[in-house]
Amino acid sequence: MTLSAVLKRIYGFTRPYRMKLILALGSAMFASLLWLTVPLGLRELLDAVFESGNRELLNTIALVLLGIFLLQAIFGFAGSYILEWIGERMVTDLRKSLYSQLHRLGLTFFSNQRLGEITSRLTNDVGSVRNAATNSLSEALTQTISLIGSLSLMIALNWRLSAVIFITVPFVTIATRYFGEKIKRLSRDVQDRLADSTSIAEESLSAIRVVKSFARESFETHRYDASTETLFETARKRALLSNIFWSSIGFSFLMLMVMIFWFGGTEVLAGRLTTGDLVAFIFYAFNIARSVGGMSRLYTTFNTAAGASERIFELLDTTPEIQDAPNAIPMPSIRGQVTFADVSFAYEPGRTIIHPTSLRVEPGEIIALVGPSGAGKTTLLNLIPRFYDVTSGAVRIDGIDVREVTQQSLRAQIGLVPQDIHLFGSSIKENIRYGRLDASDDEIMEAAKSANAHEFIMNYPDGYNAQIGEKGVKLSGGQRQRIAIARAILKNPAILLLDEATSALDSESEAVVQDALDRLMQNRTSFVIAHRLSTIRNASRIVVMDAGQIVETGTHEQLLLADGLYASLHRMQQGGVLM
Repeated sequence: MTLSAVLKRIYGFTRPYRMKLILALGSAMFASLLWLTVPLGLRELLDAVFESGNRELLNTIALVLLGIFLLQAIFGFAGSYILEWIGERMVTDLRKSLYSQLHRLGLTFFSNQRLGEITSRLTNDVGSVRNAATNSLSEALTQTISLIGSLSLMIALNWRLSAVIFITVPFVTIATRYFGEKIKRLSRDVQDRLADSTSIAEESLSAIRVVKSFARESFETHRYDASTETLFETARKRALLSNIFWSSIGFSFLMLMVMIFWFGGTEVLAGRLTTGDLVAFIFYAFNIARSVGGMSRLYTTFNTAAGASERIFELLDTTPEIQDAPNAIPMPSIRGQVTFADVSFAYEPGRTIIHPTSLRVEPGEIIALVGPSGAGKTTLLNLIPRFYDVTSGAVRIDGIDVREVTQQSLRAQIGLVPQDIHLFGSSIKENIRYGRLDASDDEIMEAAKSANAHEFIMNYPDGYNAQIGEKGVKLSGGQRQRIAIARAILKNPAILLLDEATSALDSESEAVVQDALDRLMQNRTSFVIAHRLSTIRNASRIVVMDAGQIVETGTHEQLLLADGLYASLHRMQQGGVLM
């Protein structure tokens, strides 16, 4: 994407604030125009003193200059403040758009991305874009006005002396094009390296217990250090190029100033230029040097923002792999019949996980899914709430293809209790309320009681308001499971998915959690993935999977009599755990 295309898209985010932007740029432009009159005032001031000796004119010009400075300060303030406001507003809108887009993307996207990389785009990249979108735009406008205005007034003062300025134009143009592309490329690399460092820190800190249990603090520190050193080296190269660029531009204009002093002095001695004209000319020359230097820095800023923007736009332009159909309808109230009609699924071409499979589940049935690891049990469950779309066939609920209804209305009626429970770093009450945001405190308490969680909750001094730490770190595994069950009870789903919800618990915790799960599964269509035999004995049917296919179905007794895979797994079990 070219720089102009990137900038055009960046400024698209300022469209809702167009009138404010026009007002801000207008104020900045007027302040810049006022500044151009200052050298002319200085010229008149000097000529009034050194040539005419007119004290009254001296006083008048001094007062006029003070008035110009005051107006310039007022309009400069107004333009800067409004642009700051627009910049912060635009960044807020951009972050909202990015975050909303992230929630539209499916599980496949998150499976292929590191969390730190995503976080970096949401924070660091957006921050890089902010300066280019507002302050740099204002500065580019004022520097352009200053450059064009100063050149025009210099030509009016003395065209021969003005010709000296154009000696540097080819050099500046070539340098800008050469360095600009290199700086843009390095800026993109800096953002990538920053994202890598953020990812490493995110991964390590989120798994701090694992790090400490394996005594890998030094390893993780070295890994992060190596990443940040790579970031430093890339940033150093960008800084080197940028400063070579700026220094070269600055040196060329310092040489130009020497030439102007020398040639201007000869013009004054020849009587073709007054002292006031020369001072005004030098002032305008400084303006031009400052403007060109500023625009060179702006070019670097714009290229830095372009590198960050490309990463942002890549994310915004990512098409969600799971989308509502154009004519999708809200899912009617679910009775609970689930049908897998010749369903197959592959995460990617050539990697089939579920081979053509059919299964019909009636409302209120409890279906236990068992089989070796990698048999496709979790994948099959993920097709019900449409976390993934089938490759072929159809998943139907109450006879309706899940692809024909909106995702939100479908998932609102399906509950999930996984093995790896994620709790938010807030209070117990807010974690349970996540199941139904408008639930009252009494409803939350009733859900906790049904999940066998009320008693341990009340042991905390703050009760339901107790803070449980990041990901519920202050709770035991069984307590986290019961909070998750209470959350599911509060949601009151018609279909329940339990993915090894008790496999990581000890026997005592499992008994308490299983009792809560039994209560949760009452009068609901339930799918249970379990390795523990105790969790599936009461299933209506047991579905045995192997290599992405259903190979057996029946009750516990029927499958033992059949002496197939289930019976084999049963014989291999140890401590009530199915392999």
